[in-house]
Amino acid sequence: MSHGNARTTFHGRLLIVQRDQAGWPQAHIAAAMGVSRKCVKTWIDRFADEGIVGLRDRSSRPHSMPTRTSADVEARVLQMRRRERIGRDQIAHELGVPPRTVSRILARHRVPHLTDCDPMTGEVIRASRATTVRYEKSRPGELVHMDVKKLGKIPAGGGWRGRGQTASNHQGRLDKTRVGYDYVHSLVDDHSRLAYSEILPDEKGPTCAAFLARAAAYFAAHGITRIERVMTDNAWAYKWSLREICAELGARQVFIRPHCPWQNGKVERLNRTLQTEWAYRQVFTSNDQRAEALAPWLENYNTRRRHSALGGLPPISRLLPT
Repeated sequence: MSHGNARTTFHGRLLIVQRDQAGWPQAHIAAAMGVSRKCVKTWIDRFADEGIVGLRDRSSRPHSMPTRTSADVEARVLQMRRRERIGRDQIAHELGVPPRTVSRILARHRVPHLTDCDPMTGEVIRASRATTVRYEKSRPGELVHMDVKKLGKIPAGGGWRGRGQTASNHQGRLDKTRVGYDYVHSLVDDHSRLAYSEILPDEKGPTCAAFLARAAAYFAAHGITRIERVMTDNAWAYKWSLREICAELGARQVFIRPHCPWQNGKVERLNRTLQTEWAYRQVFTSNDQRAEALAPWLENYNTRRRHSALGGLPPISRLLPT
């Protein structure tokens, strides 16, 4: 197979040499082959120096690369990806290298994309379903996505992701008392990716409606004064309890197709980010401690965290100053 940048194949180069040996002028060979005279002379000289082997394909990589990224930087990029499981823009910001350099390092070492990995363990899994049409609305507030993520509470003294059991009691026995769940309600703007989340005790209709009202006020304080459409799944709490608040906001409800959560992908992606970067990023000794960490994380997400869909900028960069 010929080199990707070669103007001639091996047999074309051999034909150049054969025509030269037959007495053709180099200018005539170049015209017949559709290449420059310099190209003809290069292959004739290479054949004279190296023989038939000189006409074979070879790498176009330069003999030296003074500006190549150092092995130390590559190692730091790979280590940060394994340890933090973050995207190229965040890695580039932390290490002070261009995002494209990070992409090339990850590709060179065949590091799988984050979307192909388990968010908790980092192990490669089959990628989830995705919508066939990727889109982004042209202005803030044109469409917002709403969803709830249920997280097991953390028992007193810490525990395994709040699986419903507390730590051992004073007698050393496992206490089977259920600790329940936190319901993380979230709203995401489609255009800017501005996000707002609250931890609430349930996912009932009145709770969802009250959350949407507070989220709309938060958006208004950050420059999104009008919400035009609200996209949710088909849960009863959304389908029947948001009508009044949507009417007050002047927004229209939009529902995804049943059993197609990827159509509400922007807030589903936020749910995953919440788990990996807030809920399960560090060990919390109590549920209150984890709850208190949500607001600072959300502030960082909206104002400082690099977002790959926004060209490495935070969501606040797409909103007018307020």
